[in-house]
Amino acid sequence: MNRWLASIFSFVALAVVAPLHAAIPVYGFKVVRAYPHDTSAYTEGLFYLGGYFYESTGEQGESTVRKVDLKSGETVKRYNVPSQYFGEGIIDWKDKLVQLTWQTGVGFVYDLATFKLQRTFAYPGEGWALTRDAHHLYMSDGSPVLRILDPETLASTGSIMVTADGAPVASLNELEWVKGEIYANIWLTNRIARIDPASGHVVGWIDLSGLLDVNQLPDPGNDVLNGIAYDASHDRLFVTGKRWPKLFEIKLVKKTATP
Repeated sequence: MNRWLASIFSFVALAVVAPLHAAIPVYGFKVVRAYPHDTSAYTEGLFYLGGYFYESTGEQGESTVRKVDLKSGETVKRYNVPSQYFGEGIIDWKDKLVQLTWQTGVGFVYDLATFKLQRTFAYPGEGWALTRDAHHLYMSDGSPVLRILDPETLASTGSIMVTADGAPVASLNELEWVKGEIYANIWLTNRIARIDPASGHVVGWIDLSGLLDVNQLPDPGNDVLNGIAYDASHDRLFVTGKRWPKLFEIKLVKKTATP
């Protein structure tokens, strides 16, 4: 989540992000392969399906929904979100694609194959990210609380308070369901939290420091790590960031000490 207008909130939120403790396993990474990523894509949502990435990009007047070829990084289908909306997280459900917007309290439901808009829906507060399991959608709003949504009605049916060593974990951003856990980017950090959805406890931290030097990017304060996708059929984990030139397939490597 970038937004200089929200910088005051973000720094306050980060102040209450739970510190890393030795009791929670910490994982580093090994890069398996790097793929090209469009440097105009201000990544807010990402998932993998059928050999393609589906990506939602943000920024007012520039937000899009895209279907992207894995190997080439080329966009093969694109929908331009109306300029008054700041696009956020996306996820598929059956033959539909669901997208959030940031501060307007409006979400969109598209036909997954054509990106034709089918309907809108409303929710209170901000929208940051979406993921799903076989029965529910999970939504982040920047707080330590993940909302549980009915995938058909998109109404809230419950919530998950995310904690690490008993402390709330703020700034939960882009989400991905991976082997029964929810992975969440922690906005403005190089960390991904591995969350047990039953308890809300962080059961692992992924430290992606050194994956890409954002200081070499044109706008390092904004072009941060954000975007997680998982190919369950081939057990492949992908990560990227806002306007990053690369999308990385990685393998996790357990560390012996916290960073």
